[in-house]
Amino acid sequence: MPLPFTSSLTGALALGFSAATLAATTSPGPLNLGEVNINAQSVITDNATTEGSGSYTTGAMSTAVGLPLSIRETPQSVSVITRQRMDDQGMNDLNDVVKYAPGITLRKFGGDRQQFLARGFIIDNLMYDGLPTSLSTFTLDTIAGADLAMYDRVEVVRGATGLMSGAGSPSATLNLVRKRPTATPQVSITTSAGSWDRYRTEVDASNKLNEAGSLRGRVVAAYEDDKSYIDERDKQRQTFYGVIEADLSDATTWTLGASKQRDDATSDWGSLPAGPNGEDLHLSRSTFLSNDWAYWDRDNVSLFTDLTTRFDNGWTSRLAFAKIWAESNTFSSYLSAAKGGGFTQSSGQYDTTDVQTNLDGSLSGPFRLFGREHELTVGASRRQEKFDQKGGFWAKATPIDIYNFDPGVIPKPDIADRTPYQSQNTATEEGVYAAARFNPFDPLHVIIGSRLSWYKYDNRSGTGDYKVTQQVTPYAGVVYDINDTYSVYASYTEIFKPQTQQDVAGSVLKPMTGESYEVGIKGEYFNGELNASVALFDMTQENRAYALDTQPSSCLATNRTCYEAAGEVRSRGLDAEISGAITPDWQASAAYTLVLSQFVKDKAFDKGNLFAPNQPKHLFKAATTYHLQGDLQKVRIGADVLAQSATYGRVGNGHAEQDPYAVVGLMAGYRLDEHWDARVNLNNVLDQKYWQGIPTASGSGTYGDPRNLMFSLKWTL
Repeated sequence: MPLPFTSSLTGALALGFSAATLAATTSPGPLNLGEVNINAQSVITDNATTEGSGSYTTGAMSTAVGLPLSIRETPQSVSVITRQRMDDQGMNDLNDVVKYAPGITLRKFGGDRQQFLARGFIIDNLMYDGLPTSLSTFTLDTIAGADLAMYDRVEVVRGATGLMSGAGSPSATLNLVRKRPTATPQVSITTSAGSWDRYRTEVDASNKLNEAGSLRGRVVAAYEDDKSYIDERDKQRQTFYGVIEADLSDATTWTLGASKQRDDATSDWGSLPAGPNGEDLHLSRSTFLSNDWAYWDRDNVSLFTDLTTRFDNGWTSRLAFAKIWAESNTFSSYLSAAKGGGFTQSSGQYDTTDVQTNLDGSLSGPFRLFGREHELTVGASRRQEKFDQKGGFWAKATPIDIYNFDPGVIPKPDIADRTPYQSQNTATEEGVYAAARFNPFDPLHVIIGSRLSWYKYDNRSGTGDYKVTQQVTPYAGVVYDINDTYSVYASYTEIFKPQTQQDVAGSVLKPMTGESYEVGIKGEYFNGELNASVALFDMTQENRAYALDTQPSSCLATNRTCYEAAGEVRSRGLDAEISGAITPDWQASAAYTLVLSQFVKDKAFDKGNLFAPNQPKHLFKAATTYHLQGDLQKVRIGADVLAQSATYGRVGNGHAEQDPYAVVGLMAGYRLDEHWDARVNLNNVLDQKYWQGIPTASGSGTYGDPRNLMFSLKWTL
């Protein structure tokens, strides 16, 4: 029997070839198919690219439903971090984007370890040019530190995104959209230097490669050498990106690109601890509790290609392929709370390989039904992740004094003495999806979509295989245009997440399901130059593994814990944002998020207990840049602020807490002439001391950066 993906992709491609044949054999004008006809209006837009726009918003994005819709037309909370905003705030990697993106929280739990959080849940999907990539505790460390030199923008969709991303949690999805070649010469060199001996150089060059401009290329290279406010820590990063784009005909474009990023870091795993019940130990921000021989080296290589064809009837087909090889080699240490008080240090060494392969074929375009024009996208996708981790740990624990620790005292252990460890698994997901935007009458737009998924997990290290067959993930949204400026909307989205726990019969529990309801109002001002939205959301995640109160004898006999799919959590709140041009010389973005998360049913916590205490109830983020006028027209000034309410982590019989705080940044730029531009960023102006990762009794506490300065100079052709 053929795989569902195989037959579905064949059908989708066959539909694409059929459309191509129709386009080639019919004369211009509508194609009538009984009550359905497809006209010649293209749905392809060229207003999504943010590079060179100087804007803090975008004209279109397709991350939510696969159709190129404006922010106002999308019935979910969506945001974009544009190229201009990245440059103004000096963002260099994805962690910086997450720190400042609306509604998203960056949680650090080690010098090189992080989580992305939204609406009470962990973000476990990234997209690259619309192709999803899985994130987990280990792969996030290797993949999520993506250097921003190669990206035009990062699109953010908050809430469940199962239609386009497949399996995951109902948190959010970030879509990193790469820079593409230009047909006109474009060269820039940017150098930066700042506090703690941090240096960065970035080169970006693009141009046509033949006289006609039908072949175009672009290369981006960046090198970064970062010391740190933390003793011993340093990191070097090398990034290279190359892409070519070829017009095979007036209608068909082929893109081929590759990137490589190498990070070499002196790194700690566990960072700073709290007391046994969450007490603040008042450690200095510069404290480093690993060793001078500790390291965490990472390689990330990606290859991608896509073939896009635009037909005369307005339809477009796209076949996209991507592969990521992510490797890391780490040898570092972690803390444990010692009996009777104090701390001990233990070590581990691990080699990790994560290979992800992604294929997607889609067909989209306009059609006419009952005298009205609508849009449709259909597609099929397959992605696979092969994870392999080998290494081991040393059982010997060395007592240490965290207030007087010397990273050079404890010798590097002999690798032959470690206790070996290995984990190997393969996750494969196949799916078909479709979404249609119906326009039954002028003010009303209805989006209906669904995804059908097949998921298989193969634990190559032992038992625990499982699969999910024909999981249906629906999508529904309604947008009503009140007038030329305002629209109201409502949406219902879902996502599923497989889990490994077993029930009494020894069967793997059915997947968790995440549902997201959202209603809101959106405004579009100055022909889309400024966008605003206010939304209310209500989300639940059901079927969470719930340990049985009384373990049956069959479970006890096999030394396992039995579960039922009965746990449930709920997250409700408000999401508000405004971004774009207030005047032609004034760009701004401001966002406020309210999140109320609670347990509905869980064995460890009573109903109503806070579900995600490490995510703030109130979160406010803003950034602005203003170009002065008159004699000061070469000058621009800017500021940004991140403010949040108190958070905590449960530790022992108490809590490790972070009080409310605000971090303020300032920027000033000066355009020297048509080629040279200078900028200075002063971050954490008030030198706020805060936890970016709340500590536990065995570490994971990470402070946010102290006050720091960064100077940048950019030359442009």
